[in-house]
Amino acid sequence: MSATVSFKVASAQGEQSVTLSYTRRGSGEPLLLLHGIGHHRQAWEPVIPALAAERDVIAVDLPGCGDSPALPDGMAHDLPTMSAVLRALFGALEIERPHVAGNSLGGLLALDLARAQLVRSVTALSPAGFWSEAERRYAFTVLSTMRRIARRLPPPVVERLARPALGRTLLTSTIYARPGRRSPEAVVAETLALAKAQGFYETLHSGRTVRFTDDIVGTPVTVAWGSRDRLLIPRQGVRAKGVIPRARLVRLPGCGHVPMNDDPALVARVVLDGSR
Repeated sequence: MSATVSFKVASAQGEQSVTLSYTRRGSGEPLLLLHGIGHHRQAWEPVIPALAAERDVIAVDLPGCGDSPALPDGMAHDLPTMSAVLRALFGALEIERPHVAGNSLGGLLALDLARAQLVRSVTALSPAGFWSEAERRYAFTVLSTMRRIARRLPPPVVERLARPALGRTLLTSTIYARPGRRSPEAVVAETLALAKAQGFYETLHSGRTVRFTDDIVGTPVTVAWGSRDRLLIPRQGVRAKGVIPRARLVRLPGCGHVPMNDDPALVARVVLDGSR
């Protein structure tokens, strides 16, 4: 069952009210799940049952994504603002230094929180920010194309395309290595989520100068990369290990950029092991 929470976040215009949608399941130490740009919290559904058996799992829709409204006027959809929103969310949900797992943009946000010593552990799945300039341009071009296609397809067409495995492959093979495993309903929902995501281009624009170049000390970090990631290519994981030498680097065989659906059991095990 989804819920919403509203809280105040400091901004250049003074305190602003932010509302986020989330689901919360399980018990144990808190584990916050963060999705990628233009996605939604349901990306984590394949692994939540296994995670919730051992953790208090909170899957959140980032601002302007899924069921969460965009940030108020005057608040930028950029890394510092998003991190400030998540810090305020911790207080609103009364969770202190949670474990955090994030994918893509969510992985970058998780690492940024760890850099500020605000979390117990981080598991970053294909995190953004370890690209070369050419790799970043390629990824942003692919993401922009995916967004344009999602916005141009009428919902009835998306529903028809999503029924056969071939159609699901056409819609989602950029992010999944095994798109046929994704249910038609899930593919429709995430295609519509991408089409409707507010702040998408502002977030993308703000990422043009983002590089994660700081070591993280005192917080356990796991960086995991799908061997078949077609968006952020796997050699970026080696680059991440160079930036964060103490990080555990894990290869996810046969997985794409969003690995939670490609191999739920493996991803759940990696997240749980990283949050011991």
